[in-house]
Amino acid sequence: MLTARDGARDEAQKLHRKWMKHQAFMAELARNKEWLAKIEREGEELIHEQPELRSVVEMKLKEIRECWSHLENTTKVKARQLFETQNHRTNDLPSNTLSSTHSTQPTLLQPRPTFSQQLQRIKSMEVQMQLYQGVGEVRAGADHRRPEGEEQGGMTETRIVRLIEPLKERRRILLASKEMHQVTQDLEDEIVWIQDRLLLASSTEYGTNLQSVQHLIMNHKVRMEIQAQRGRVEEVLERAEAVAALRTPEVELVREGAWHVRQLWEVLQVEMERRIVMLDAVNHAQQYYTQAAKAESWLSGQKLQVLNEEKGNDEASTLRLLKEQLALEQTVENYAETVSSLSQQCRRMLELGHPDSEQITKQQAHIDRLYVSLKDLVEQRKTKLEQQYWLYQLKREVEALEKWISEREAVASSTELGQDLEHVTALQSSFTQFSTETRAVGQKQMDSVNKMVNEMIDCSHSDAATIAEWKDGLNESWADLLELMETRSQMLAASYQLHKFFNDCQEVLVQIEGKMRQLPEVRSCQVSSANPGTLQRLLHSFEHSLQLLVSQVRQLQENAAQLRAIYAGEKADAIFSREQEVMQAWKELLVACEGSRVQVTTVTDKIQFFAVVRELSMWMDGIMGQIAPLLRLRPPLSSVTHFKTHYWSPSPGRTSCTPQNTQW
Repeated sequence: MLTARDGARDEAQKLHRKWMKHQAFMAELARNKEWLAKIEREGEELIHEQPELRSVVEMKLKEIRECWSHLENTTKVKARQLFETQNHRTNDLPSNTLSSTHSTQPTLLQPRPTFSQQLQRIKSMEVQMQLYQGVGEVRAGADHRRPEGEEQGGMTETRIVRLIEPLKERRRILLASKEMHQVTQDLEDEIVWIQDRLLLASSTEYGTNLQSVQHLIMNHKVRMEIQAQRGRVEEVLERAEAVAALRTPEVELVREGAWHVRQLWEVLQVEMERRIVMLDAVNHAQQYYTQAAKAESWLSGQKLQVLNEEKGNDEASTLRLLKEQLALEQTVENYAETVSSLSQQCRRMLELGHPDSEQITKQQAHIDRLYVSLKDLVEQRKTKLEQQYWLYQLKREVEALEKWISEREAVASSTELGQDLEHVTALQSSFTQFSTETRAVGQKQMDSVNKMVNEMIDCSHSDAATIAEWKDGLNESWADLLELMETRSQMLAASYQLHKFFNDCQEVLVQIEGKMRQLPEVRSCQVSSANPGTLQRLLHSFEHSLQLLVSQVRQLQENAAQLRAIYAGEKADAIFSREQEVMQAWKELLVACEGSRVQVTTVTDKIQFFAVVRELSMWMDGIMGQIAPLLRLRPPLSSVTHFKTHYWSPSPGRTSCTPQNTQW
């Protein structure tokens, strides 16, 4: 029976060692699965960088996946076989062999009923011995007077003493065996407990979303259970070390069990820490994915809003849309903090070597592209609305300026040229002020509009062609207004010259008439004055006063020639008639002046002649008085004739006779 029990126990130990080795192999296989994922990621990156190697890389990856799948399947089959063998061995063991408390562990404990019966039997024997000892003492007290009783009591006590020591030794052995078996049972219980928790700690179920991950974290109590169980495990291992010091064959099972507990405990702690780290990493990743999904949804919604092609129908509606767009732009700018926060989370997870680094990087790159695309769309939308708003502003400015130009053209196109010189002067002064004001105000407005137009064209406005047409039309209208004002100014200047010509003609005629009235006075002075110098001065003064009138007449002739080149028809005839009237009066004045001059010259010559005759007469009388004494000498007649001829003959070109030799 003991041989069968030992053989069964050896087989159970071998099966247990195989199972533990296979468990360790499965744990190592699970840890190395990340290498396969890393190889697949590197293969995808290699395909992305070098597409020409796609076929080779995909073939190698396929081979690796097939090998890994075959290895996993083989491992699962082996685990199932060991599990079934373990169950089969457990069911075939006899009832007095060690029982197993877990399907995956070998039998380490002997059946408790046998151990309990033995202990109970020893306890019963001890009670009986105590009872016999008490009865013996009573009997010894009753028979102490009898010698035979003394002998019998001594023999009984001796027998009881001899039984007490073996019973105590037996009790000690049973208690030690109990402790060893209890430790073995506790070790097995700890192994079962650790394996149960190891299944939870080594689970690869981390949840598929943030809610499930947080649920797993809340329900993940393995860490607290391990901390609570740590004292129990240490206490069991200490007891196992104490039992292992005994020199019994069963101690090897205790040592092996303690070694398995330590190994599984270390694996459990590693797996527990790994699962906590993985749950924390998955939690951070799911939080990131959740926030990234919200950000992606928000960015997509804003993108749809920006893609709305609503345009304002006028300046007010466009301004309203532009304000809304500016508010949206500010909102998008503020959302950069959220995108930056996601980027920082991504960077921290990458620095920590997160297993989903590639997916997180792709997600962050997608968020960044969405944000940049949204900013570009917002900027484009704002630019379109600004251009539209500027277009409406320009249109309003152009229409207002065209209206202003039309009003000015109505004034500049007036045909009123004045009724006389005073009227024309008033019109010309008023129009000069109007023209100066129009040029100053209009040029300022034109410069402002042209500057706005040039800036809009330089900014590549979408309606640059329309804006250029507006600019050309407005500049043409402005040029037409300037030309019209210039024409109006020329017409008023011509009208001024015309009326001034008529006015000058009237003034010249009045002056000519005045000069004509002065001629009789000159003639009357000729009659009353006997002094030739006075007559000459009077004539020269009158002729000098005519010099200013001469320049006026000449200016009238020049003005008439200019006006005839400007005007035609009735006005040209009127100009010519007025000019002829002035020239006729001028000719009459000149004829009258010439007659007066001839008359003055004649009178002057006459007066001068009479004066010379008078002087000669007086001189001759003096000479005759001087020569009277000489007549008495009676010179020859020829001498007297020679004297008269030499001294009294008139000079060529002279109208009077004067002595040629006044010294004589």
